Amino acid sequence: MSQRSRWSTAKLGVIGIVLVVIGALLVVITGRSGLFSAFRAVSLEQPTVVDRLVPTVPATIVSTPLVYAATPKPVPPASPSPAMTPAAQASPLPVDLPAAAIQERFGVGLALPPVDQYDVARLRAGWYLDWQTNPDPPRLNGMAYAQMVRFAAEGYRPNLVTIEAIAANNPGSLWLIGNEPDVVWQDNMTPSDYARSYHELYRALKKADPSCQVAIGGVAQPTPLRFQYLDMILEAYGELYGERMPVDVWNVHAFILREEEDSWGVDIPPGIEASSGVLYEIEDHDDLEIFEQQVFAFRRWMKASGEREKPLIISEYGILMPADYGFDQRRVRDFMVATFDFFLTAADDELGYAADGNRLVQRWAWYSLSDRTYATGNLFDPDTQQITPLGLAHADYISHLD
Repeated sequence: MSQRSRWSTAKLGVIGIVLVVIGALLVVITGRSGLFSAFRAVSLEQPTVVDRLVPTVPATIVSTPLVYAATPKPVPPASPSPAMTPAAQASPLPVDLPAAAIQERFGVGLALPPVDQYDVARLRAGWYLDWQTNPDPPRLNGMAYAQMVRFAAEGYRPNLVTIEAIAANNPGSLWLIGNEPDVVWQDNMTPSDYARSYHELYRALKKADPSCQVAIGGVAQPTPLRFQYLDMILEAYGELYGERMPVDVWNVHAFILREEEDSWGVDIPPGIEASSGVLYEIEDHDDLEIFEQQVFAFRRWMKASGEREKPLIISEYGILMPADYGFDQRRVRDFMVATFDFFLTAADDELGYAADGNRLVQRWAWYSLSDRTYATGNLFDPDTQQITPLGLAHADYISHLD
């Protein structure tokens, strides 16, 4: 065989090997989720997923500067000035509660601790959480602190000995067992695993402090998929321990985010076989009608589950979408104030908590006090620690309830 022939044969051999490798790669890709799954995030229909909760700006949305006093939408000539003036915009409603009791209901989520770097007294809020436990939490201006146990692949944190010690030294505290166990990049727990961990933690907390209040971890939003997930937790608990799951306080988050596998939003809860749930769009994120419907839906689920006569807290809600998506500070403020009106006045004789005048929600926590990742709803600037115009609106609203 000539040298040229041997070279041609070698080239054919190399080409053959390359083709085999390419073929194997295609089998792997198509076998998992389809040949074009890797390109799904950059299709024209679906924004690219940069952060799982929030999609990137689609081509149809015009980017605007991230400023507090954003350019207002057109208004009739008789409308008030478009300037960000919280005092003129807050719309507190009369409620049958003393002012101190009202203030206790307002809470905030602290994404960037410590809390004492902010002048939180200006907010006039009654409680806060920071997604962790604290043996000696600051209680500035008399604010209560909600303890939270977190879950990871290796189990819950902190360990049980530490949890019991914190409970004993902080009697009467509210304990949240997990954070969004229904979200795969948060606490990510199957219903049965959550039921087992909850059982152990509930018993330990009540032994260390019988006066503590134990709340279930808040699912991301009240939707049919999340109700199914909660049903599975209650069912698993009953099968494992032969009794109803003891929950002192029901807890839920109230976001409006897309439920779709491998998309932006909150995906599919672990343990549930589905590819999609409620397919919310970006513009739905602050839809007050959807927000209110979700709260009513959760109260209906509580009643159907025999849990109506329990308090309900919303331990996390707000606006995650950036101003570039059209969520300027005027829009965020209007949404926040409208939710306050709703929380203080929404009641239902068939669904509400009888011990609280049949109100639907007993406490709530705005997201967030200060954050860099999801900064749209900041009440304080994370760099200067100064109160923002949105924070002033928060304070002004509560001041009008005195």
